Amino acid sequence: MAIEGLTPEFRFIKTNGIRLHCALQGEANAERGTLVLLHGFPEFWYGWRYQIADLAREYRVVAPDLRGYNLSDKPEGVDAYRVKTIAADVSGLIEALGDGPVTLIGHDWGAAVAWAVAALSPPRIRWLVILNGPHFSTYTREIIFSPEQRRAAQYIHFFRQPDAAKILAEDGYRRLLRITGAKGEDAVKYVEAWSQPGALDAALNYYRAMPSPPPLVDEVVVNPVIPEFVVTTPTLVIWGVRDEFILTGNLIGLEHFVPGVKIHRIAEATHWVQHEAPEEVNAVIRSFLTGS
Repeated sequence: MAIEGLTPEFRFIKTNGIRLHCALQGEANAERGTLVLLHGFPEFWYGWRYQIADLAREYRVVAPDLRGYNLSDKPEGVDAYRVKTIAADVSGLIEALGDGPVTLIGHDWGAAVAWAVAALSPPRIRWLVILNGPHFSTYTREIIFSPEQRRAAQYIHFFRQPDAAKILAEDGYRRLLRITGAKGEDAVKYVEAWSQPGALDAALNYYRAMPSPPPLVDEVVVNPVIPEFVVTTPTLVIWGVRDEFILTGNLIGLEHFVPGVKIHRIAEATHWVQHEAPEEVNAVIRSFLTGS
């Protein structure tokens, strides 16, 4: 099914020693700037299809395949997929675009990268928008002290296994299609992206590159430390409340680490909030950026 208004051009952009495959749509505008949209696991640029089609009417929109995904370069080794390295990819991409203020929008792993870029290179980012992606400090707290969040995160242990890609590819990627809810033509596009040589294993390297996996459900964490990871960029957080993977406890106390943060909850949406409630998501983003 074609999506009305979705007419991106595609370009490979060099950054941080690799090439990122990017979907671009809309005209550059010195005042409004550019929206850079960062997808999560197990998506690719197409995960932002509803946002690109709508927001490109007013903004230049750039949606890269993050390193390892779809048609972007896939460096070897787990260490190549640490958040700081991927954040450097995004910072280099923003430099390469070079057309005014940037709004960084991230979902899931893309949100983790967006948090890092905003913290490490704040002058590059005018606004930050996060969709169902936990802040490092609140997630650390929740994964240590919340039994519910700890149980919800146990899937990460499977994703870190050497044979995870092989298992996830079984039966025509049945498990991933169930997780994402992709059907019809959307499912065809996702399977094509997951089938790119090395892509799924590279995507799983994001989990393998985590400094440490979540504690096991009954594991005792000795001398827990909550990082003081402060982001001062004006930030909007949009949250699908029915997320089964990242629970709403991650929003508690977020203002301590992100002063002035605005939080918009969507009660009936899950982790895939930008697919399930695109009109509301787009309207909230537009209102945040215009101050209306």
